[in-house]
Amino acid sequence: MYIKNLNLINFRNYKELSLSLSSGANIFIGDNAQGKTNVLESIYYCSLGKSHRTNKDKELIKWGAKEAYVSIYVSKERLDKRIDIKIFKEGKKGIRVNSIKLNTISDLIGVCNVVMFSPEDLKIVKESPSYRRRFIDMELSKLNKRYYHSLVQYNKVLNERNTVLRKWNSDKNIIEVYDRQLSSYGSFIVKERLKYIQMLNEKGKEIHKKITSESENIDFKYITSIKDYDNIEKELFKLLSENAQKDFEKGITSLGPHRDDFLININNIDTRKFGSQGQQRTAVLSIKFASLEIVKEQSGEYPILLLDDVLSELDFKRQRYILNSIKKVQTIITGTGIIDIKNYLDSDVKVYTVKDGTIE
Repeated sequence: MYIKNLNLINFRNYKELSLSLSSGANIFIGDNAQGKTNVLESIYYCSLGKSHRTNKDKELIKWGAKEAYVSIYVSKERLDKRIDIKIFKEGKKGIRVNSIKLNTISDLIGVCNVVMFSPEDLKIVKESPSYRRRFIDMELSKLNKRYYHSLVQYNKVLNERNTVLRKWNSDKNIIEVYDRQLSSYGSFIVKERLKYIQMLNEKGKEIHKKITSESENIDFKYITSIKDYDNIEKELFKLLSENAQKDFEKGITSLGPHRDDFLININNIDTRKFGSQGQQRTAVLSIKFASLEIVKEQSGEYPILLLDDVLSELDFKRQRYILNSIKKVQTIITGTGIIDIKNYLDSDVKVYTVKDGTIE
């Protein structure tokens, strides 16, 4: 899978842009705040129907314009796809794939898979569980439409349950109705997350050893209040019921997949609490390249790899690992300058200069 063409109209700081991309490496260089990341954002947006930088679609529209347009042409093994998205000022959007209008975002997922690696991804290791949940939810949603649907429904029911919990005069018996729905959707979410953590271990351990010359072992472990993995739905319902009174007192649902986490250990040490910055960066690198391999294994094709100004953040050994690993994947790289890249990449490379919303 690779993107042949990218077209933008009034997207971020681009009034109009049309690019023909290499199936190998595409390197965008320029000073900060010139529009390099906006190119990656537009591709990410076509993949998932949302930006990785903002929840407000109207912020993607160029200042003074009424609407924006993003289009990519994707070459795939079975059938090429053209994705067109029009973004309107009021925040709405229209999505078409091969000229067919999509009714839901879930229909877009999987058409063009991407894996993005940016400096902000350090938060997956360093910050609160919400960042790790968001990562695993995004990766699973790419691979499994049922997971995406279950996640949307779970969050909808969760919000409704929390609303009831905050009303002391509400009928407490209705909580059981919500608990059964949460248990049903939540059990599927937990099962799929457990499977993903297993795949992350299978792929990530090997990758991490290569990056660290076998001096470190990485391990991922899912953290949940559920203990009986053979009866997840039954146990989740039981836990929700047992905690209902406490939830009423706090006005919020205290347990479930929305509270779960996963540990990232290097040499049996919690990387978030005790890992060095170098170890944390390497952990993220292992996670992202494991994700790349998981998508390939599950979908049959490598996703597009987006590297947003990450090479300058890594030491030479980690830079070399990335550049040696991307030869089989279409990669879009941004940076403020070209490091010694061409010694590692083949001839299928395009280099672009970005300046104030124009690209050469």
